Amino acid sequence: MTKIMPQEIEVWYLLPALRREIARIFVKDFKTTQKEVAKIFGITEAAVSQYMKSKRATKLKFNKQELEKIKKTTSMIFKNKDNFAAYIYDLCAKLRGTKTLCNLHKKIDKTVPKNCSICK
Repeated sequence: MTKIMPQEIEVWYLLPALRREIARIFVKDFKTTQKEVAKIFGITEAAVSQYMKSKRATKLKFNKQELEKIKKTTSMIFKNKDNFAAYIYDLCAKLRGTKTLCNLHKKIDKTVPKNCSICK
């Protein structure tokens, strides 16, 4: 059985899930077009469309507190789009080691011990 590193969980699941939530907030709350979101993210419009339709990044679901952090960060990104990468990096660091990510890691990699503390 292949072991999956916490960093892989961030790349494969956290970053896409953050894009999904931020794209939704941009479109819904800030009335941004999918084309504009794609430009900010540096991805295709088709990818944004898939995030909006929940065809991508569906395995990771954020709790209420995490969604509030994401909304706050999205607001900062909206005001300063040039620093998108820095805001995402900071948000990843804030979410690293959360119960949400740890539970997903344990679900995907059955070799992770129940008392794992790698990310803490």
